[in-house]
Amino acid sequence: MIIDAHTHVWPDKIAEVALGGNALPGLEARGNGTVSGLDSAMDRADVAVSCCLGIANEARHVDGVNRFISGLEDERHVGFGTVHVELSVEENLESLRRHGLRGVKIHPLFQNYALDDPRLWEIFEAFGDEIAVITHVGAGGDAHQNSLSSPRMIQNIVRTFPKLRLMACHFGGYKILDDAEEMLSGADVVLETSWPPSLTTLAPERVRELIRKHGAERIVFGSDWPMTSPADEIAAIQALGLSDDETKAVLGGTLARLLGIESSWSR
Repeated sequence: MIIDAHTHVWPDKIAEVALGGNALPGLEARGNGTVSGLDSAMDRADVAVSCCLGIANEARHVDGVNRFISGLEDERHVGFGTVHVELSVEENLESLRRHGLRGVKIHPLFQNYALDDPRLWEIFEAFGDEIAVITHVGAGGDAHQNSLSSPRMIQNIVRTFPKLRLMACHFGGYKILDDAEEMLSGADVVLETSWPPSLTTLAPERVRELIRKHGAERIVFGSDWPMTSPADEIAAIQALGLSDDETKAVLGGTLARLLGIESSWSR
């Protein structure tokens, strides 16, 4: 049972504009950002469940994004909502709970606040182990944007909030993998595999050893659709030369266990 930890969708009427507005230098979208587009990509890749990640670039959009994301929840889609540090802890929690969301996406590149912002840490403290968090980590923007997230920040979050169910995208350091390996390998944090434009741009032996050193039980597959093809990214995982058990853990077992989804791969 393949589960994709990392996809982005928007309402049909704004998907094109939203996708263009959240573009990153050097990356070209492989999909259109709509729910139907995601479903077609899932069908082609034999993905059973996708986590649909919402992002509010501004505080005033938080509840609207959460409303849309919660409306996607079904047997194929798990909604990860959004928070913003310019809202109070109570306002953020109220929105998530009102819409029944069990996870949150943090994206410093677009939300313009850092992973070590004290206001974000107040939110993490309130989450405890109730709300799962998946966050972008690493480069992808300009110098200021790139300074807002780092493997060291993830390391400090893990140490400060041991109950937090945290997933760090891009192996914990997009385009700064040396730092991520040094600071996070073996740490008590779940790492996610996406690496746009493709995981195949990394040496497979390096990815294989990274997964084995960290432990497949703490790795989750993520495509970062619509920036990549889920089918191609799954094929890249399958070609790493991992054991069958390791491959199943990465492609769905670890995330099923983390999110409480019934799957034989999580046993």
